[in-house]
Amino acid sequence: MTTTRNSDTAPDADTSVLFVCLGNICRSPTAEGVFRAAVAQQEWGSRIRVDSAGTGDWHVGSPPDRRAIQAARRRGYDLTSLRARQVGASDFERFGWIVAMDRANLRALEALRPPQYAGHLGLFLDFAPDAGLDEVPDPYYGGLEGFDRVLDLVEVASAGLLERLRQRLSGQ
Repeated sequence: MTTTRNSDTAPDADTSVLFVCLGNICRSPTAEGVFRAAVAQQEWGSRIRVDSAGTGDWHVGSPPDRRAIQAARRRGYDLTSLRARQVGASDFERFGWIVAMDRANLRALEALRPPQYAGHLGLFLDFAPDAGLDEVPDPYYGGLEGFDRVLDLVEVASAGLLERLRQRLSGQ
């Protein structure tokens, strides 16, 4: 499955999701790829816009970490078309759901958030209350097992977020 970005599409508060980590090369592109696949499986690809970004600018324009790509590929996700970008103030106009991988990135997003932002800003693992964690650990300085752990958490949280969006889309 190939992932593409639709960042130029007009936003809808109920159907636009931005995943955010520090550099946008490990956790958030993994979340983007997994969530895109879940959305496509529900045949909602044209209804839900998905993107990812980092709070830092070190990796802008770079593909995801090769270990993230490898781990994702083993589970059937293709992250190769994704490129890192930095989150900006305009993302609060474009995304109704902005989810951070950890508290440090959530604090950075809260500092950027304009006062009029009425969308959801929170931790991604809030959508996986049984995960036993509230932050997706950064696998960058570890081995391959860290990337597999990120995938485990992202798959569970993606299912929870997709269910929340399904409820909103169906008016429940």
